[in-house]
Amino acid sequence: MESISQKWAKFALRLNYQDIPSVAIKEAKRFLLDSVGCAFSALDNKDIQSAYDYIQDLGGKKQATVIGWGEKANLPQATLMNSFLIRALDYNDIYWEQDPSHPSDIIPAVLSTGEFMKKDGKEILLGIVLAYELEMRLCQAAFPGVREIGWHHATLTQFVSPVVAGRMLGLGEEEIVAAIGISGSSHFTLGGVVAGHLTNMKNAADSFAVEAGVQAALLASKGYTGPVEVFEGKEGLFEVLDKVKWDRDILTKGLGDNFLINQCGYKAFPTEALIHQPITAALEVMKENNLDPKEVKEILVETTTRGADILSDPSKYKPTTKETADHSLPYCIAVAVAKGNVLPSDFKEDALRDPFVWALLDKIKVVANPEIDALFPKVKRAIVTIKTSKGVIKKQEDFAKGQPERPLSEEELISKFKANSEKKISSSRMENIVKTTQELENIDEIGKYMELLINDK
Repeated sequence: MESISQKWAKFALRLNYQDIPSVAIKEAKRFLLDSVGCAFSALDNKDIQSAYDYIQDLGGKKQATVIGWGEKANLPQATLMNSFLIRALDYNDIYWEQDPSHPSDIIPAVLSTGEFMKKDGKEILLGIVLAYELEMRLCQAAFPGVREIGWHHATLTQFVSPVVAGRMLGLGEEEIVAAIGISGSSHFTLGGVVAGHLTNMKNAADSFAVEAGVQAALLASKGYTGPVEVFEGKEGLFEVLDKVKWDRDILTKGLGDNFLINQCGYKAFPTEALIHQPITAALEVMKENNLDPKEVKEILVETTTRGADILSDPSKYKPTTKETADHSLPYCIAVAVAKGNVLPSDFKEDALRDPFVWALLDKIKVVANPEIDALFPKVKRAIVTIKTSKGVIKKQEDFAKGQPERPLSEEELISKFKANSEKKISSSRMENIVKTTQELENIDEIGKYMELLINDK
């Protein structure tokens, strides 16, 4: 009887570009453009510079391009660095069913190995669709999700990244199975990286799992073996994480019949995903009622138990770092009310000391609503009530901007990309990147595309 890893390997190897619907290919291009913009926007971050210095110190073969700098690093290091960049601002994509995930974190595994193997644009788009398909299936398979029992979603990514890297590197079925076993038995990640006091690891955990997948694929290409039944075997994923109920069929049934990528969402704000609905509701209350933020007396946010706990603990009312602030529900609501939006600039050091925002923090109360918990994770409802001298206004929001129910238009997506990239690349290069991404299937070698993803300012 075939293992899940064997079924995944077979699917990865038999998938052809022609088999993928045009709507899925279009979405792969959109997520690629969005991810590139997020990477450019993060180039000046202190944590990113530290990571780049680390990569430089390691040295090694020059195999794949690092976005922004244009320097080349070996495959695992280029993958790690580019994944750091895409993830750094918490502004890339979001999918959340039983488990949350950011499938675009895996795109660097496609780009680095694809560049090294001189793959064309069609193969890169196939790799992106493959990454989203398997990652999103894993997000659906555990009841409740692994995040609910204390594990980070990088625990899932470690199983997907080796499949994608294996396809790009031209591995055979046995080698991809080995790569899944190598990576999947070596990179479980504690949920503590996104709980309590937050550090740079908040945005790095998934990137390490993506790097691990490339390393595993490279090891497998040399004949190194790994567990064939890493999912369902003795002391495998299903047996070890037995506090959840696993629906195994979700991982393999109907592979290739439909593609999930169009069900993934974009982030309209550079914050933790559960904060998007409260931000959206708060912005709507302020705008629709033409409220003056100086007249706000109290703000009540009703959300999930998770939102009231992890995103609103005492440290989140006194954020001093970007990592804490973009995972602080009170801080993000205060910024939304004070400034009429939430942007990457709101998490810079000087912005974190804004006295008016800090004054609003004292007026914000976050509570868990059992009725909202009952809807989660299918519906991620938030209710925001704002009290001013003019009265009390209440707003319920179930779907944040950027989700499939309220998608970003092409114009909005390109505007986000340009806003994220304008400090690092010229207008002409931005236009070139947009056009080339939209026509990626015509690129005969992805290395030509990577040459565009370099700071020219």
